[in-house]
Parts: sequence; C-alpha cells; structure tokens
Amino acid sequence: MKNISRKILLNPGPATTTQTVKEAMVVEDICPREKDFGKMLDSIKDDLVKIVHGVDTHHAVMFTASGTGGLEAAITSAVPKGKKILVVENGAYGTRMVKLAETFNIEVVRYQLTYGDYPDLDQIESLLKNNVGISHLAVVHHETTTGMLNPVQKICDLAHQYNAEVIVDCMSSYAGIPIDITKWDAEYLISSSNKCIQGMPGLVFVIFKKHLLEKIKDTKRSFYFDIYNQFTGFEKTGQMQFTPPVQVAYALRTAIDEYFIETESGRWNRYEENYTILFEGLASLGFEFLLPDHQQSKILLAIKEPAFPNYSFDSMHDYLYERGFTIYPGKGAKEATFRLSVLGDLHKKDIEDFLKCLEEYLFKIKTLKN
Repeated sequence: MKNISRKILLNPGPATTTQTVKEAMVVEDICPREKDFGKMLDSIKDDLVKIVHGVDTHHAVMFTASGTGGLEAAITSAVPKGKKILVVENGAYGTRMVKLAETFNIEVVRYQLTYGDYPDLDQIESLLKNNVGISHLAVVHHETTTGMLNPVQKICDLAHQYNAEVIVDCMSSYAGIPIDITKWDAEYLISSSNKCIQGMPGLVFVIFKKHLLEKIKDTKRSFYFDIYNQFTGFEKTGQMQFTPPVQVAYALRTAIDEYFIETESGRWNRYEENYTILFEGLASLGFEFLLPDHQQSKILLAIKEPAFPNYSFDSMHDYLYERGFTIYPGKGAKEATFRLSVLGDLHKKDIEDFLKCLEEYLFKIKTLKN
C-alpha cells in the first residue's frame, strides 16, 4: 500500500487511525447484499454492544450517516407522539438535540445552561416533576464543546425515578471512557465509527434496550432513520435497507478488533496518559483551562485563549498544521477557547512532539516585534 504520512489529529474526531485500519479499506469489491458481507456486519453489530457490556440487555442497529444521523434515529424513533423530551443543554451538542427534536415537532423541555456550566440535579428533577408528559431525557456524556463529562449515572437514576427513558449521546466517549450501559440502565446510546473506536467516518449506531423494539414499532417519524425497520430488516435479510459504506465497514471491523486487543482498560490508560502529558505541558507553557479538573473528561481540553503578545488562533493553527498537527477552535463556550483532544491512535511521543512544536510557535511570536 502507498506510504501515507501520519498526521496527528488533536481535533475531537475524525481521529488519527492506525495504518492497519487504513489498509482494511483496500479490499476486493463486494456487493453489500452478499451473505459474507452481511455476516461481517452482524459481527460488528454484536461487538458494538459487547464494548459497553450490554450483550444480555441491548441490541445495536447501524445506519450510514454521520453521528447526527444516529441522534435523529434515536430521538425520532423513541419519543412517542404527544410526549415531550427533556434535553440537558450545556454545550453545542445538547443544543443540536434540541434543534433536531424541534425539526420533527417534538415538544422539548430545555434545561439550558451557559456552555461550560455543570448540570444541577435539583433543577433537572424540578423540570421532570413540573412538566407533564416527559417520556424521555437526552444528555451528552462527553460534551466536546468544553470537554465536560456530564454526570450521566446520576441523571439516569433521576430520570428513571420519573419513568423517563434516557438517550445518551456518547459520540466522543464510546470505546474511550469505560462505559457499562447496564449500570447506567440507559435505554439508548449513540456513537459513530470515527471517534474513540478509531475507525473511519460513515457509520453511526444506536444501542438500545431489547424490550423497546416493539414499543417503537409504530412511531414512524422518519423513513431512513427508523430504528425498528432498520433493525428488523437486517435480522430478516442480513442486509442494511440502504447501501452501506462497504470499505468503511471493513475499517470498523479492524478497528473493533484492535480495541479488543488493546482492551478497555488499555485504551483508557493510554488516553489518560496522553491527557496528563498534554495538560501538564500546556500548564507549563502558561495556558489556562476552562473547566475545573473534576469536570474534565480527560479526552478533550478547552483551553482559554491566551493574552500572549502576537498570538492568534489562526496563526497558531497554520503553524502547527504545516508541521503535521491539527488543532481545533472553540465552539461558543462561556469564555473564548480553543480545543485539543487526545482521542484516536495517539501515543505519548505524539503529545510530546506536539508540545515541542507548540513551544516553538510561542517562542516565535514572543520574539516578534510589535
């Protein structure tokens, strides 16, 4: 295979992938209606549930889409007509769920906070108690607007006290941060092929409680993103209803295999080590962070825009990009920030090399004449 230069992606997905995941896409052409391909998709579906320890309780269904497609599938399939959804909205991805529900005329109860503020369980309980007709609560596990890890376990426990089912956006935490979906007791979990699982963009999946399948049979808001039709159709035929991204599926199969080789704890330990090196290195260079340590996901950092002489995000981005490092701007947090993530096939040396390059940039701008 052609030798491809390795880029260090510090954006929150799509992520840096292994050479073997890239090579997995170079396969013989196959019709996605063939049984062999269907068997491979079925193995992926089973292992996606296994990663979050839900084999006995949950199913997985896949769609060809970006992550937002999975959210659309979950929300439009799960919330019954005439019912409401409560959304914890403390970042841009919570807001996206609000907009998505409103697009389909689903009534939304918004628990709206400034991006970067931590959810208050008492306020969530008050909204559950005082709004008749809430059937579902939606929350982002790792809110990549700020790097905040929301208290999903406590939110699940609270929602279930009020008979509300829970939809958890795990787009940038699944297969990175250890998750036990049976402990959460979450009804729905959504993620995609191109974040911490370290595959390629193009597939999204919804993991949902098995007993909910018949309950959502007649919701019928979406043709393409209908969980019931997509899941039962695959069970009958071994085929996805609509053309899947064949090469992306092979890459995901390889990425899942590599996840199990690394192990859940091995991946988390690697991410955590990368985070610690990044955090300490940035602090030593004079940067400050948006969130207190106990709210950090340890996958992504929102860093306050510094007041260094001659600094601009664009110039920093371009300097680093030309040297193989990709960084990411902020997204409407309560203070101006830029963001750095450690998800993907990144290792200690990658983070150390990045910090050296960043230090070079800072030295350069500090020695410029105003």
